[in-house]
Amino acid sequence: MDDNMLSFLQNFAALTRMAHESTETGSGEQLLTVLTAHLGAAPESLPLVTEAFPSHRLADTCLILEGLMAGQPSSRILGLSGQQRHHLELSDIVAGHGMNAGGIGEPSYETIAVGPDEERRFVSSGLFLFTHAEAPLAVLLRQANPQYGRNTATLEVLGGNPEAVDGFLKHLRAELRENSIFRGHVISFTANEYSPSAAGITFHRRAPVTKEDVVLPAGTMERIEAQVLGIGEHRENLLSFGAHLKRGVLLYGPPGTGKTHTVRYIASQATDYTVILLSGNTLAYIGEATKMARALQPSIVVLEDCDLIAEDRSFGNGPQPLLFEVLDALDGLEPDSDVAFLLTTNRVELLEEALVQRPGRVDLAMEIPRPDSAARQALLALYGRQLNPGCMTIEKVANMIRGTTASFAKELTRRALLLAALEGRSPGDAHLLRAAEELMSDSATLTRSLLGGTSDPTPASGSEFFPPQGGGNGYASGISFE
Repeated sequence: MDDNMLSFLQNFAALTRMAHESTETGSGEQLLTVLTAHLGAAPESLPLVTEAFPSHRLADTCLILEGLMAGQPSSRILGLSGQQRHHLELSDIVAGHGMNAGGIGEPSYETIAVGPDEERRFVSSGLFLFTHAEAPLAVLLRQANPQYGRNTATLEVLGGNPEAVDGFLKHLRAELRENSIFRGHVISFTANEYSPSAAGITFHRRAPVTKEDVVLPAGTMERIEAQVLGIGEHRENLLSFGAHLKRGVLLYGPPGTGKTHTVRYIASQATDYTVILLSGNTLAYIGEATKMARALQPSIVVLEDCDLIAEDRSFGNGPQPLLFEVLDALDGLEPDSDVAFLLTTNRVELLEEALVQRPGRVDLAMEIPRPDSAARQALLALYGRQLNPGCMTIEKVANMIRGTTASFAKELTRRALLLAALEGRSPGDAHLLRAAEELMSDSATLTRSLLGGTSDPTPASGSEFFPPQGGGNGYASGISFE
């Protein structure tokens, strides 16, 4: 190595050392100094205890920490600086194992929904300094971040008093079980657990569905309400007799007959319940949904198109892991858990026998059939209010659309309104009749089938829960069926 190269390397090493020292001692406080003063001991000598929790419980965890810090003037929330802060544990940072990872910066924040129309900013990465049981603690909270190898959110706790550390974690777990921003809301899991939408949870407004908006066979809705909601209303009395509270209700029938609309109505009435909706690829979260339901009871877990994961094993390619999770969820709850599972399916004949035949999993199975003549007339009157059709027209159209579903009746009235708008005229009987003739013509066979206008519909699946404001498919109750 020549003298020029040696001189360059020496100067480069000196420059790097100076830059590192400047970063460590330049601006503001240093992490090691602050932790030592707060904990009353060298932080690198203290054991680190790590607690993981689901990313969607970040807001709940922050609220618990804020509650513990309330009334403590000396408590602080700090941020960490340095490129290595995302990769290293707190013990490695305070031990100096990461270059430029021991400085103090600003905490990172994330805006999270705490209701259908409300958001709040919470710490997503920050160091909480406070006391618990009169002992100082340092708690580093970090949100899940797969980019840096963290698939769950974590708390890293440093403290010189083991009893205080254990007591804090016990308090945290108890509060997470008892309290949550999700309690009493209608929520669903998102497919991407780390999406900005409430860290994997989406809030829904309760749809304003009344009993008159749902057309079912006489007595059907009353039986569903009694099983899902009535048991909870009499929970104390039932428990005194040793009766179990957990229950399962299965709604089955062709697509478009009103199963989802029935669920919307139940959710609108269950204002004291936490309602957790699972459909499509979010059915994979059945395990986590059951844990939340247990913690936030009284609660209802809705599995839309449950045949997607509970199909009879003889029809598939061997055991299905999600099926076992469903069965474990239904079996695993304590008998006194006020949790109702509400399942819907278009293909009841394919359901796993173990799901529908074993007592204690499904307590009530209710068919939601295609409407008869009287029900079709009720649906046309319900959805065609803006058309204001006459009784004779309603009866005639109801006979024309024999064999169709509730969703078909809704689409029919929409098309009648569209025909009137295209003509620039007020909607009326003529438009309803014309729309019925078009949809029931031979040239509209495929369209009619897709809208639920055949007696043997193609099985369909997909989420229909809580769409944007504007009603949904279903029947109004009190109609006798043929």
